[in-house]
Amino acid sequence: MGPHSHPSNYKLRVPNGIAGLIQNAHPQLKRKIRAALQRIITKPYEGKSLKAELKGLRSYKVSRFRIIYRIALTNCIEIVAIGPRKTIYEETFYIIQKEKQ
Repeated sequence: MGPHSHPSNYKLRVPNGIAGLIQNAHPQLKRKIRAALQRIITKPYEGKSLKAELKGLRSYKVSRFRIIYRIALTNCIEIVAIGPRKTIYEETFYIIQKEKQ
């Protein structure tokens, strides 16, 4: 936690695959993603609420990328996917379908 961060009531859950993706991202993008995650923890409802098949999920914009997440009942923010806007919604739909199986 940095000196300017607010304590949050939310915990962040990042699946290993996504954590690896962030780890290997370009340093500049990595910084932006980390800052965005910090923001999501402090203001989870700032992300855009998604509709239709992706109802219940939120999308947070980081330059050309989107962070897709859900706010779980346990005050836990689960990151579902991170990726370029062009493909992220299809990917997220695919991930959700797999979760239901």
